Amino acid sequence: MSTKNSVAVVGSLNRDIILQITNLPLAGETIHTQKAVSYAFGGKGSNQAVSCARNGSQVAMIGCLGQDSHGDEFKQMLQKNEINHRFVKQLPNENTGQAYILLQSSGQNSIVVSAEANHLLTPQMVQDSESVIQEAQFVLAQFEVLLPAIVEAFSLARANQAKTVLNPGPVIEADFDYLYALTDIIIPNETESEKLTGITIKDNQTLSESAEFFHQKGIEVVIITLGKAGVYYSNRKRQDSGKIAAHVVKAIDTTAAGDTFIGALLSQLALDYQNLSEAIAYANFASSLAVQKLGAVDSIPTEKEVKSKIKKLNS
Repeated sequence: MSTKNSVAVVGSLNRDIILQITNLPLAGETIHTQKAVSYAFGGKGSNQAVSCARNGSQVAMIGCLGQDSHGDEFKQMLQKNEINHRFVKQLPNENTGQAYILLQSSGQNSIVVSAEANHLLTPQMVQDSESVIQEAQFVLAQFEVLLPAIVEAFSLARANQAKTVLNPGPVIEADFDYLYALTDIIIPNETESEKLTGITIKDNQTLSESAEFFHQKGIEVVIITLGKAGVYYSNRKRQDSGKIAAHVVKAIDTTAAGDTFIGALLSQLALDYQNLSEAIAYANFASSLAVQKLGAVDSIPTEKEVKSKIKKLNS
């Protein structure tokens, strides 16, 4: 595996419980699953770390697990994927985070998360992990850990000349201006962008207005994922923006699609962003492979698989 960027991921690790159903139940309705309950490794932080690693990056994970069987299994999974887990703490008398995924026949999902140990990551724990942040070129975070830990991570990243990348999901109620000022790249999906900006995305004009909202907060690069409609990007410094088409396939499970995209993107992205559109196109292919498999971590493709798919489509 060729090493590209070095990435430190500050984020969640969840044990996924997957319930396959025809459609979401109505209020007061009881339904049966289509298949037996299945289990997988997940959590936005974990998924993104694995995607970075499988696509060639050197990766360190910062987060919390419970001191339970799920936590033990997570450590083994991270090690198998060559992810530095020195600063993934297993906390006594705590449970590993869990996510209950309602997977519909259409491939769309609804997720309910019980944060558990994820919400016990503290700024002090992040400070203790500064050695891996010092080595990173990108520091990536999401909102499945608490805001003070993210702010601490991004502050340390800025002090060590690392690029900061925020995936603002799930959106929480907070004043983000201080965090925005510490953010170099923001990657929301369409729904998250609308919640943060107050701008309903309808067309290219409203996409541009949404990007400008983030630029005015001090963020240089805005990447808004739009599902089947592709990805919109805006680079303020280069005055470059545009939309890149998605590679549309029949989806089986969309659970880790966005996380796969982000990890694959950072594995390819140059530190000066000069190959931004190419990195997004690569990440779109990675995401299209992920949605064709069940589960989160289990569905994330390797660089070899992505490049093989691209080669076949171009031949």
